[in-house]
Amino acid sequence: MANIEYKISAEKFIPADIDRSKSEEIHKPSLSFWKDSWLRVRKNKGAVFCMVILALFLVMAVIGPFISGKEYDTQNVKFANLPAKIPALENIHWLPFDGTMVTRAGQEIDMYEMKKVPKDTYFWFGTDALGRDLFTRLWKGSQVSLYIAFLAAAIDMVVGVSYGAISGYFGGRLDTIMQRITEVLMGIPNLVVVILMILVFEPGIISITLAMSITGWVSMARVVRAQVLKFKEQEYVLAARTLGSSNAKIIFKHLLPNLTGIILINTMFTIPSAIFFEAFLSFIGLGLQAPLASLGTLIDEGFKSLMMYPHMLIFPAIAISLIMVCFNLVADGIRDALDPKMRD
Repeated sequence: MANIEYKISAEKFIPADIDRSKSEEIHKPSLSFWKDSWLRVRKNKGAVFCMVILALFLVMAVIGPFISGKEYDTQNVKFANLPAKIPALENIHWLPFDGTMVTRAGQEIDMYEMKKVPKDTYFWFGTDALGRDLFTRLWKGSQVSLYIAFLAAAIDMVVGVSYGAISGYFGGRLDTIMQRITEVLMGIPNLVVVILMILVFEPGIISITLAMSITGWVSMARVVRAQVLKFKEQEYVLAARTLGSSNAKIIFKHLLPNLTGIILINTMFTIPSAIFFEAFLSFIGLGLQAPLASLGTLIDEGFKSLMMYPHMLIFPAIAISLIMVCFNLVADGIRDALDPKMRD
């Protein structure tokens, strides 16, 4: 078999001309921790949908009391206990927005015609036993309930985070004393604190706020303390001490930013709990007093007239249910996005 010789040209051995300035060039946009977390939240369709619902609810809580043109505390007994009637929907008979009611005998009655309500007057969610517009009262009550809830969350973040961070960072005797205080506060039922506040103040926003301020931040403080005990032994804290950083700077600049996810998640769970607590107090008569409105007072009033006028309970019950479910689903979505163990 003949030998075949292959000749390789010298050009093949010339080194390639590589632009080393582009050897470490990043071709994709960099992702920060929060941007990466937001992308993970966006994958959770339920959480995104609930965020939209909550955004609409917050907007309506602000502008809702001014839409109908009626005051939330204006009484008109002539128009008491009217069912819901909405323009454009009143002609769709299978929807409960035509102003009619069905009696126990099965007879359908137009309540607006019977009570001689002017043709151009509509009560979108009906009226209560005193003739007050329920649409305006619902959004005014949502405004008050959300105010109390966000105030409780703010107290949790300010008092609970600071208390827990200081207790966990310094440790020793100070930590022991501070934790005994939290254990005492946790042993006091919230209802007892509320009753004590009502004895000192009148039932209302101030007494509910003070009751939440006394004991509401304890769980946040314990969570933050546990995390600080774990993180204060990390190398970056030792490096900060070596560079001469003060204790306050280490706590609020190095430790707390690393706890932002835990704090945010606990705060999101605090808001629906505070709303439910306020509604519970108003339902048993220890919350807001007339003519003020909250979701709890509206549910209390509607429950008393459930058999005769169910519309008085249905709308506030739907509102508080949406708030509770949406806040919890959003908190679940944020927890899954920020928890490294849940990464796919």
